[in-house]
Amino acid sequence: MEIEQLKNKINSSVNNQIFDLQLNKHFNLQVYPDSINEFNGHLFFIAREGSEKYLFITSSEKDNSVYKKFDGKEKKITSFNGYSSIKKCPLNTDNRKLIQELFEFTKPQTIGLKNSFGFGDRIGLANPGHIRALAKSNFKPILAQQSIRELTRTNRTAEEVMDAAVWAVFQEGYKNGFGADADHLRTKEDIDLTLNAGYKMLTFDPSDYVDNKADVYLKKELDEIIINFNWENLNDTYEEAKNRYLKKEIKIDDELSINPDEIILMRAYAKYGKALIHINNLNSYLKSKYSRYDFEIEVSVDETESVTSVFEHFFIANELTRLGVNFISLAIRFIGDFEKGIDYKGDLELFKQEYVKHLKIIKYFGNYKISLHSGSDKFSVYEVIGSLKGAFTHVKTAGTSYLEALKVTAMKEPDLFREILNFSKRLYETEKKTYHVSANISNVKDACSYNDKELLKLFNQNDARQMLHVSFGRVLTEKDSTGDYFFKNRIINCLNKNEDIHYKILIEHFQKHLKPFN
Repeated sequence: MEIEQLKNKINSSVNNQIFDLQLNKHFNLQVYPDSINEFNGHLFFIAREGSEKYLFITSSEKDNSVYKKFDGKEKKITSFNGYSSIKKCPLNTDNRKLIQELFEFTKPQTIGLKNSFGFGDRIGLANPGHIRALAKSNFKPILAQQSIRELTRTNRTAEEVMDAAVWAVFQEGYKNGFGADADHLRTKEDIDLTLNAGYKMLTFDPSDYVDNKADVYLKKELDEIIINFNWENLNDTYEEAKNRYLKKEIKIDDELSINPDEIILMRAYAKYGKALIHINNLNSYLKSKYSRYDFEIEVSVDETESVTSVFEHFFIANELTRLGVNFISLAIRFIGDFEKGIDYKGDLELFKQEYVKHLKIIKYFGNYKISLHSGSDKFSVYEVIGSLKGAFTHVKTAGTSYLEALKVTAMKEPDLFREILNFSKRLYETEKKTYHVSANISNVKDACSYNDKELLKLFNQNDARQMLHVSFGRVLTEKDSTGDYFFKNRIINCLNKNEDIHYKILIEHFQKHLKPFN
């Protein structure tokens, strides 16, 4: 095959449909046409050889300085547009970093004040489907996104998550820019770990410092908290705080004004004061150690028991601004329940009324977007927010992509899925502890009780979805006595064999997420 024929393959590509490239009698590849890129006379592309994917680089032996840097095995070829050899390179971290040196579009970037969508990819095979799902959307993708908690549960590294994102971008030839979110960071060590891996968005999670009892404290308890509060760490005094919030009406717009009394102000400091100190400390560390690094900050106070009131939203945004924390997005705890893996539970009309007020706060400050955490499958909420417009939005999902991967397993290898289902049911009570879920697993029968069609219906049942959702870590890491994975490799093999179906399911699922915003 000559270069012109390759160009025709690229130009005629629909959904990056792979094509056969035979380089000699015993060397046949299946090439992703959108991955073909040229640099200094070398062709770079991703292709399958058998069931495995590799990066391939051609060489004419005129200038091999770039070619030689890549880790891989060289093969001699003939009759391929003057190229005399080709190198087969694993999709590993070292080769990923070299690719990023050559091709700017493979580097994550800060997204800024634009609509964005976070795609958690717990297995590492979903990002091409995520990219394709965005084809008709104005949302920017956050492709490398995994919290420290999820890294621990899946035994993955921040570098491996970045690898999966970058190789997906290269495979799909996606050149419109993508983000990388170091999610739910709590320590300086978390910051070092993820920035060294190239992440650009840092989500600060101060939930350990939020006092959920603040809403019910008595006046004397609040007085004690205020007296003993570490005002110095907020560059503040209580008198100055009262001057900011109590001396005059806070007019947000013509329809909304905030008039907190002193008890409300004290509760805000009791609930979020230590969290603000923690965020300020992390921000100061960032500014001092990474002053030349291009990053953006999200602040998350959503993983708390108590709802963030309209005043508390204003209070958090105002205090972060006063402290010089340049945050691009804020995740608050909305009214109602944002449980994992299922649609919103609560009064949608009440949610809308409150969201309109929160929207006014965002417009008042005008320099950040609202972030919806636990955003998987919150279709009814998307309809509300999409109808209101008026502000930029960041949606963060993770577990729903894992569930779509299990759906492919249920479709193509139902007996494997039955094993996973029963395994997850046994683990639910222990694995649910750090997640906001309410599944009643008595509503999920033993896997052998379901025929193959009934297994697929479980993905529309809230109890089964949450049960599967929270057990992902154990499913992906459990090993037998010989050290082999019980499920992980079989799931990966199933997804690789059924790649087109996997992508198709992801596209349909995430376009359903995105449609209300479009």
